[in-house]
Amino acid sequence: MDALLKNRISLELKKLLGERVSDQIEVRKEHGAGFSYHACMPPDWVVSPLSTEEIVAIVSICTTYQLPIIPFGAGTSIEGHILALNGGVCVDLRLMNQVLEIDTANMCATIQAGVTRNQLDETLEGSGFFFPIGPGVNATLGGMASTRASGTNAVRYGTMKDNVLSLKAVLPNGQLIKTASKARKSSSGYDLTRLLIGSEGTLGIITELTIKLHSYPEAIYAAVCSFPNVEAAVNTAIKTIQSGVAIAKIELLDALLMNAVNRFSGLNYPEKPTLFLEFHGSSAEIEGQISKVQAIARAFGGDDFCWETDETARLRLWRARTDAAPSAQAMVPGSKIMSTDVCVPISRLAKCIVDTQTDIAETGLFAPILGHVGDGNFHLTIPIDPADPSQLEKAKALNERLVQRALALEGTCSGEHGIGVGKLVYMNQEHGEAVEVMRAIKTAIDPGNLMNPGKLLPQVGYV
Repeated sequence: MDALLKNRISLELKKLLGERVSDQIEVRKEHGAGFSYHACMPPDWVVSPLSTEEIVAIVSICTTYQLPIIPFGAGTSIEGHILALNGGVCVDLRLMNQVLEIDTANMCATIQAGVTRNQLDETLEGSGFFFPIGPGVNATLGGMASTRASGTNAVRYGTMKDNVLSLKAVLPNGQLIKTASKARKSSSGYDLTRLLIGSEGTLGIITELTIKLHSYPEAIYAAVCSFPNVEAAVNTAIKTIQSGVAIAKIELLDALLMNAVNRFSGLNYPEKPTLFLEFHGSSAEIEGQISKVQAIARAFGGDDFCWETDETARLRLWRARTDAAPSAQAMVPGSKIMSTDVCVPISRLAKCIVDTQTDIAETGLFAPILGHVGDGNFHLTIPIDPADPSQLEKAKALNERLVQRALALEGTCSGEHGIGVGKLVYMNQEHGEAVEVMRAIKTAIDPGNLMNPGKLLPQVGYV
């Protein structure tokens, strides 16, 4: 970019935002990587708005100068969503972190997009309500909506697309729109809320969300149960869901990951494939669920359930699950994590996981499996030694085979991580002609291709 032009743009941004504009290389690098294994690609500027009105003005400047616009939440995305492929302006939403309304009468809350998951939990503490979507990191709710995030509660409560009632977004032309309302259902017009959820910042910048709240359960029981092999554990999960048990969480950690978790968190669980389970509801309802699931687990060779009903002990149990990624990373000191996920129809989950385990064993990589097995979604967490470039190449090849395996089983290349740049290559294969419809929507809303360009949709001719 011409130095005079860059100086002119800097002056306009600083006139609008003052010290909340930075072109310092350290700040730019912090905003050009995220949690992904992709090389850092920093923006030219990082701006930190305080309001939707300031975002409108930022977008107007970017449109005038045809600058790429990259929305930024907490920087926790995995597939390269925040890489500034062509430079431009990174819009950091973390200062827009106000909880605007807690409407308990209508069981919803309105928040700015920079509110984090932990912040929302703290705000709701003692209210009798909770928000069920938690991706395992302290992400912003705007980022969670942009990537259609999910988490451990999805099997019962759904994903972000099921828990956002309406939102505000600034489109590439600077227009501010509000989608939908607080009503729990509507048959009025196109569903723009769900069009923007999962769009990964390619159609606009989400600035506010109205989200569903759920009543805190009367009782919560958590348990762990180990199994002789992964297939038995996964079949227990499959049968549980097929039997209509309204379980809140059912998570799989394979033997490798249980070993890592025990070392990292100072625990002593059996180092065998293990299901972490949680039941929500009335005591009578939970007792019926427990009886059914225990019978299913026993039929597949599961050990006795280890129960936690005390809240402190239950949180400690789930902390072990939350520590899965850092536990795996600690097994390879100095490593960086490459994480990937797929999702398949639940009846085919056991085959996909067992075949993947065989594949992992043949690669020689340390690649433990973590699964949201209640909805057919699982992850590989692969620590990569930076001093051994061959490991990354092996991991990429393993990921390729994993995705092809999932697609062959009528699944998807990503259950919750999203596409970013990391999984662009699979979009045409998974969606076929529907990619052209997606591209038509993108072109109609963002004809200049300014909003997070190069993400989600492959370029024309990209196979």
